[in-house]
Amino acid sequence: MFRPQPVDPRQCSIDGVLLHVAKPIPGATETLRFLNEHSIPFILLTNGGGKLEADRVKDLSEKLGVPLTTDNFVQSHTPFRELVNAGGPDGKGFRDKTILVTGSDYEKCRSIAESYGFKNVVTPADILAAHRCVFPFAVVADVESAAGDGDRLATRPLPKPLHNTTAAPATAAERAGLLKIDAMFVLNDPRDWALDIQVLADLLLSEQGYMGTYSSKNGNASLPNHGWQRDGQPTLYFSNADLLWAAAYHLPRFGQGAFQAAIAGVWHRLTNGAAPLRRTVIGKPHADTYRFAERVLTAHRNDTLRRLGHLLEQAAEPQCAAAADSNSNPVAAVYMVGDNPESDIAGANGHVSDAGIQWLSALVRTGVWSEERDGHSVLTGVKKPTVVVPDVKAAVQWALQREGWDADF
Repeated sequence: MFRPQPVDPRQCSIDGVLLHVAKPIPGATETLRFLNEHSIPFILLTNGGGKLEADRVKDLSEKLGVPLTTDNFVQSHTPFRELVNAGGPDGKGFRDKTILVTGSDYEKCRSIAESYGFKNVVTPADILAAHRCVFPFAVVADVESAAGDGDRLATRPLPKPLHNTTAAPATAAERAGLLKIDAMFVLNDPRDWALDIQVLADLLLSEQGYMGTYSSKNGNASLPNHGWQRDGQPTLYFSNADLLWAAAYHLPRFGQGAFQAAIAGVWHRLTNGAAPLRRTVIGKPHADTYRFAERVLTAHRNDTLRRLGHLLEQAAEPQCAAAADSNSNPVAAVYMVGDNPESDIAGANGHVSDAGIQWLSALVRTGVWSEERDGHSVLTGVKKPTVVVPDVKAAVQWALQREGWDADF
């Protein structure tokens, strides 16, 4: 069964491909075991998030009954690690700056950001606790706590106080003593949409990210974008754009893409349609995520080849390892297995590899896409998969057969 070199790598989505809610989809465990036992490199690429990578991998390993590691695992927000030391307006990253994070669990989102290396992390709950008038309504956690169904919001003191007067801070010294948000990250599907939209909108309308201020440039028709988001406001980052995902209910449920659409709709009203919401979106199907995933997959494949004795050069730098791999053991193709034509399939088909690697896509029938409900008419253009198969086992068997393997397992 074993060939002199591993076959070309593959990527798998998780929800709707390997798991449905918390249970393995038939054939998923068997397929991953086969890949592991035959040293076939793969990564798990998901638009899910909201947990530390190590915690999510541990949970997946237990549910699937297959040992997994963080070396070949990418969540929607994993690429944000690269913004700790690079990126942002000055190209130096956000390590020592103050960022705001939100998602389904504020404290878990804070822990994730801090694990990546961000030092000053604020949540909407922190802002609400510091100035209750920011949002004059009950929040989800408070309602659940009062009903005995959950804990009250966990918060931390803000690193600096909010600006809470109508006059803009006049001096640099005054500014230095106030809370300034330099970037905003939506790490996974938010739970308290109303509070989050209010805080994010306040910062998008602010002067240079000082919470509680309002930019004098907003609505100025003489400026680019009518002055909206032209006064040093923090960049807004979304970790995925999935409108729908497969959950326990028999019909798909709203995902982070729905939240993004909601805030974009509010922004459209706030600006009278004069300026589209400027934001940065990663996750499938966006190119930055696929480039990041290809780097992770290449590194994982190189490690596999070294372990098997096929890549003998021990490169000192990661880019050298990739070069050695491309020279002696080139990757010809990557197979993307997914359940969502809008994200998994479109992302794979639209990805242009810097290394010239061909990407092929396999759409499974176990997740978001339903042949009965959606039909094949939606599978057009970039959303048209290379092949449609019943499940992940059939997808991997198809890929192996293309590579000349006996794929009967």
